Amino acid sequence: MGKDRKKEEAVFLRKKITLLRAFSLLIGSMIGSGIFISPKGVLINSGTVGFSLVVWFSCGLLSMFGALCYAELGTRITKSGGHYIYILETLGPLPSFLFLWAEFFAIRPANSAVVSLAFGRYLLEPFFAPCAAPVPAVKLVSLLGYYAVLTLNSWSVTWSARLQTALSVVKLLALALIIVPGMMLLAQGHTKNFQDAFDRQSLVPDKLPLAFYAGMFAYSGWFQTGFVREELVRPERNIPLAVIVSVITVIVGYMLTNISYYTALGTQEVLASPAVAVSFVQQACTNLISVVPVLVALSCFGTMNGGILTFSRTLFVASREGQWPPLFSMIHIRRHTPLPAVMLMLPLVTAMVCVGDIYHLLNFFSFSRWLFIGLATLGLIVHRYRHPELQSPFKVPLFVPVSFTVICLFTVAMSIYSDPVNISIGCTMVLSGFPVYYLVIHRKMLNRCHRLLYYLTHKLQLLLEVVQQEIKTY
Repeated sequence: MGKDRKKEEAVFLRKKITLLRAFSLLIGSMIGSGIFISPKGVLINSGTVGFSLVVWFSCGLLSMFGALCYAELGTRITKSGGHYIYILETLGPLPSFLFLWAEFFAIRPANSAVVSLAFGRYLLEPFFAPCAAPVPAVKLVSLLGYYAVLTLNSWSVTWSARLQTALSVVKLLALALIIVPGMMLLAQGHTKNFQDAFDRQSLVPDKLPLAFYAGMFAYSGWFQTGFVREELVRPERNIPLAVIVSVITVIVGYMLTNISYYTALGTQEVLASPAVAVSFVQQACTNLISVVPVLVALSCFGTMNGGILTFSRTLFVASREGQWPPLFSMIHIRRHTPLPAVMLMLPLVTAMVCVGDIYHLLNFFSFSRWLFIGLATLGLIVHRYRHPELQSPFKVPLFVPVSFTVICLFTVAMSIYSDPVNISIGCTMVLSGFPVYYLVIHRKMLNRCHRLLYYLTHKLQLLLEVVQQEIKTY
């Protein structure tokens, strides 16, 4: 009795993510703002309807390759942390810290700002149609939505997971309300927008990497189970199963959704629309004009929830590994949530929502994100070579990580030519981590400030009611 009570009171991250919740986490993270804003980014950079559909399918296939690689990494490496822990365990502390640096200061805040702004725009769209919603109002609602998700993730892992499951159903419903009317129009012979679908004169090859960035942004989320690996029930079985089923579901849904868009909207209408899903509803099914934008906003809300749930674990693990301040590896004594890690993103996301533009933000963070995802799958190849004796319960053919890594790194290299300004900013952000790593991690400068750091950590620990994890679940 005493042992059971002690175990119940112990402070650690519990295994509360079942197969259904893992599937919901992936679906809820992938189907977000991307499918509702990225069609414009894919189309403008691919040139025609036909080439944009090829890009969408190629991004889905590439996402499946990446998801399979991450599923193997998730069964080989038993720690949470996603990209960060995979790079740390396979390529070493320097590249993992550079990822952490870029992820915290650029990738994650920009990604969260994009999703938050889409949430605010779609939620307000019905109230201001046919005019665009005022920008200050969009930003205010975006921030309120983000703060609500932060509060929920600080309060309870269980309720965050339950919300993710419920919103995954909402996301699939939102896609269905676009796909069904679109397929009905297509069956009635509305095919004029597909004429000259592969006109090569409109294709601009040097812009294709930006089209892939927009498409891959819509699929991003297939890697989320790796961030919460220690909280998964039966991860060796559930990670591959959840990944394969969810990615196939999203590929089919995205292809049908884009075909529906192009059935009702011409190229210029898609490019001129600030909210493609709303324009589609106005054109194809006016009786749903007030329903679909709200469902899309809830879809974005679910993506925000999944992002916070997973990235907070990256900071938690990085702190545990000694590459982030120790406060962020602490857990609330009653809620059993990584409260400091959850709350840390608040100021940066707030700043980016206030000053950011969606499409510039997409290119800004995509460079860094896909560079490090490519390095993580490169790490899988290295890990196989270094540990041939390790028997993984899930293993993909070697050509899958090789192909994915080459495509990722090639796309990153090409994007430097396509959008040199934003890519230079992203590159500078990554490189700025070198001196920080050398001074703070390699030279352990924090040890010289140990007394001050201990004092600040102790005070914040008392204020937030958090303690170090007592039991490791891996």
